Amino acid sequence: MEAKAIAKGLRVSPIRARLVVDMIRGKSVTDALNILTNVNNKSARLTKKVLNSAIANAVNNEGAEESSLYVKEARVDAGPVMKRHFFDSRSHIGHRDHRTSHINIVVATKN
Repeated sequence: MEAKAIAKGLRVSPIRARLVVDMIRGKSVTDALNILTNVNNKSARLTKKVLNSAIANAVNNEGAEESSLYVKEARVDAGPVMKRHFFDSRSHIGHRDHRTSHINIVVATKN
């Protein structure tokens, strides 16, 4: 049985979020939570929230035991880009793109 959780429009770059999500893919839920607790960056805190939501969905909606869950799928997709412009040198227009991301996590029970 599977349960999933999705967080959309998070203000973290997809490249930085993928570095964290790659560490937990395929691990058991307790190992993944330990990894995310010890990684000190914003994307780890956001990923931990999504993982906790997926665990709660599995336990409450599907009746699964938390000890038998593992991270079946963990994916980070690019969200909309907020484009910000500013005046640059020599009368040019510079830009800074604030990238967002969508984090998808699927947990399942081991057979």
